Amino acid sequence: MGKVKIDVNACLYPMPITLVGATVENRPNFLAVAWVARVNSRPPMIGAALGKIHHTNAGIHEHKAFSVNIPGGDLMAKTDYCGIVTGKTTDKSKLFDVFYGELQHAPMIRQCPLSLECRLVQTVDLPSNTLFIGEIVSAYAEEGILTNGQPDIKKMDPFTLTMPDNFYWSVGEKVGQAWNLGKSLKSKG
Repeated sequence: MGKVKIDVNACLYPMPITLVGATVENRPNFLAVAWVARVNSRPPMIGAALGKIHHTNAGIHEHKAFSVNIPGGDLMAKTDYCGIVTGKTTDKSKLFDVFYGELQHAPMIRQCPLSLECRLVQTVDLPSNTLFIGEIVSAYAEEGILTNGQPDIKKMDPFTLTMPDNFYWSVGEKVGQAWNLGKSLKSKG
């Protein structure tokens, strides 16, 4: 199958939708963020790339802490809203039941099935974004989304984003076992 050259602004799929939380001007603030990924295994670290214009950034810089909350599909409209309005003029904390763990400036959302509390370890200044890298110091999950003590993606009901078309997508069916399917090719080596 042939390939055609496309715009270099192509994005990787899927991009998980999260709500990044920080304390800004003495109140919790949340921002919808899709450019989020695990970046280290031990200690566990997560990276979140936020546009430099966002109000949330000031709180992360000031307090060296943030949260990453994974909303379920039932929070899609509220999550989208958090990406549309700025915390400079809108108190988005009133949308959620906010709780705290070990870090007093990493507000988390009780309605999100999974919340990760992060201590800032590094920032990377990029041309249009700041990449915040945080160590996950605690993780909190709703008991009902756990299977064998681990978050179950089907029970969580997360959603993803595609760009540049800007659509949300639900997570599909399991299609294979990682670090297992390729074993059949090792013998053919």
